[in-house]
Amino acid sequence: MKFDKKYISTRITVIVVVAALLVVAIIARAVVTATVENEKWKELGAVSVGDTLPMPAARGNILSADGQLMASSLPDYKVYIDFLSGVERYDSLDANGKKIRVYDAEQMAKKDTMWLESMDSICRGLANICPNYTYEEHRKHLMAGLDGHKRYWDVSPRMVLNFIQYNELMKLPVFNKKNRYESGLQIIPLNNRNKPFGSLAKRTLGEMFGAKDSARSGLELAYDSLLRGEPGKMHNKKVLSKYLSIVDKEPVDGYDLVSTIDVSMQDICESALREKLHELNASMGVVVLMEVKTGDVKAIVNLMRYDDGNYYEARNYALAALMEPGSTFKTASIMVALDDGYITPKTVVDTGNGIYNMYGAKMKDHNWATRGGYGVLDVPHILMVSSNIGVSRIVDENYHHQPQKFVEGLRRVGIGTPLGLPFDGAADPIIRTPNKTNWSKTALAWMSIGYETQIPPISTVSFYNAIANGGKMVRPRFVKGISKKGEMVEEFPVEVIKPQICKKSTLDDIQNILYRVVNDKEGLGKKAGNPYFHVSGKTGTAQVATGGGYKGGHNEHLVSFCGYYPSEEPKYTCVVAIRHAYYVASGGGQAGPVFSKIAQRIYSKDVTTDINVARDTTAVFVPDVKDGNVMAARYVLDELGLKARGAQGYEWGTATVGDEMVEFQSVAQNDNMVPNVVGMGAKDAVLAMTSKGIKVRMRGRGKVVGQSVAAGKRVVKGQTVMLELNHSR
Repeated sequence: MKFDKKYISTRITVIVVVAALLVVAIIARAVVTATVENEKWKELGAVSVGDTLPMPAARGNILSADGQLMASSLPDYKVYIDFLSGVERYDSLDANGKKIRVYDAEQMAKKDTMWLESMDSICRGLANICPNYTYEEHRKHLMAGLDGHKRYWDVSPRMVLNFIQYNELMKLPVFNKKNRYESGLQIIPLNNRNKPFGSLAKRTLGEMFGAKDSARSGLELAYDSLLRGEPGKMHNKKVLSKYLSIVDKEPVDGYDLVSTIDVSMQDICESALREKLHELNASMGVVVLMEVKTGDVKAIVNLMRYDDGNYYEARNYALAALMEPGSTFKTASIMVALDDGYITPKTVVDTGNGIYNMYGAKMKDHNWATRGGYGVLDVPHILMVSSNIGVSRIVDENYHHQPQKFVEGLRRVGIGTPLGLPFDGAADPIIRTPNKTNWSKTALAWMSIGYETQIPPISTVSFYNAIANGGKMVRPRFVKGISKKGEMVEEFPVEVIKPQICKKSTLDDIQNILYRVVNDKEGLGKKAGNPYFHVSGKTGTAQVATGGGYKGGHNEHLVSFCGYYPSEEPKYTCVVAIRHAYYVASGGGQAGPVFSKIAQRIYSKDVTTDINVARDTTAVFVPDVKDGNVMAARYVLDELGLKARGAQGYEWGTATVGDEMVEFQSVAQNDNMVPNVVGMGAKDAVLAMTSKGIKVRMRGRGKVVGQSVAAGKRVVKGQTVMLELNHSR
């Protein structure tokens, strides 16, 4: 191809001309911007950049072991209206150079018209959402704000809206506008940590400082860094009279905490304990239920009597209260002596007439006045009848000149081992160490029977759990793991504190003795037993020191029972401790029945029987069907191959059970009326109430048999209704 010089020159000329024209255009645009449009761009350039603001992350939920919601953050809302939003502008400067705010009359009239045209619809909606005020009262309140062109005007007088009310508000005219600047809506979310099960396990779940959005106790504090998440960052820019929110970093929501607490077990334990506390007029009571293999705390109850005579969760006594354990400690004393080889189960001790001179002090058995003591006892019977003299003589005779060895033995078997729990305020066991200033000739004897030591209930139940677990002591576990959006992110492992607390032969002897404490006719723990399965454990009764000493009369006692079941293949370990000033004090007779009731109710939860074993093939078995969600009930009946007729679909209804089928009848639900939930199960009853913005508290288990606000009453959003279930506390 021949080189065309003329063609190349023409192309270069065109490129140069185009470039020159572009340069001229840029210069011309710059001149126009600097002169003609100077004021316009100065005004647009007047951007006010606000400080960096935090964007709070959503706090994670606390779930029960089976995924039920135990603590969640459902924010409340304070809602204001700015009736001048969008109508202000800055026209000029005052003498000090500050901008003078003026209002656009045309825009103000347009905004007033928008509100007036929707006022009737808004006030009718507000009367339903916030029924504390009538339609007329809502209208009067809003008109006062509109007429006065108020800047921060409550949407409803002094009202804080819950999540349901807030969502309903945002459906009303004006409020439903996507542009908040146009509606003038100012929304301030307020932290509200909601506990659907009320006070159940309250002290273990923990509390929040609501105003500061910070944790103060329990799991909330122990796992605060995981629950809290990571806040984001944003800043505001003001361009002319409009604010723009610029997100610099999105917040990362907190993890959900999957606890080990079982809601139904917690309820069983609390109900059984509360009943006994009322009977004894006790000052406080504790129950801890632990799963043997894992150390999972399935229930933990801490009840204290208040001035009104009722019992509430006020302090986590199970973890923080240092108590003289009394006779439940005797198991550890005998275990140490057995493990050191100083005694065998056949060793005998003469307890005499129930009073023994211990270095000038009187050691007494509980029957010294009524039966004149127990006489000669072997080691199993010493624990079976809880002989103070028997245990103290064994320990004193073998360790009096080497008390440090006994103390080291207590730590070896685990009763004195710190558990390293994550809770703020959790106490470690205090076992005295022999020295010149705090030791006496009688110290060892009284220490061996549970005095002059201080053990929190969680340490007692952990020790007995190790006995049930073949000698392996595991750390009490309160949290199984963390999850995100329903998926388990991390599962916390079972932690072994001591692989073996004692020799195998020692463990076998102790397990046999604890079995006899409950199941032999001489044992004082009979009332903790059960006709359906075997229980093993030990009673405890200790006088509570007041004013630096022990006084006669009606001084308070700490009665307790700690044990495990079933004895052959232990699944759960439980401690029950009650402090009272009742005229009779008996660990077996007062704490034992509570243990028995808890054990039987929980054991029955796990008992399943194949119905076909006992079924008459010619008969039709129709189960009891609760009122409530018809579609859910029909689904279960279909799966069972049973007939149903009447109402169907997703609606509320009543169920009538016949010999061969179930008949459903639909029940209309008026949005403005409190529903009738009597006859429903707890789940449907709660759903029916909360769908109308009603808060629910429950007492008992089973079907709903009563509701504190009668059906048909006008719904007051945010009110609380107490539901009584047929198995009440």
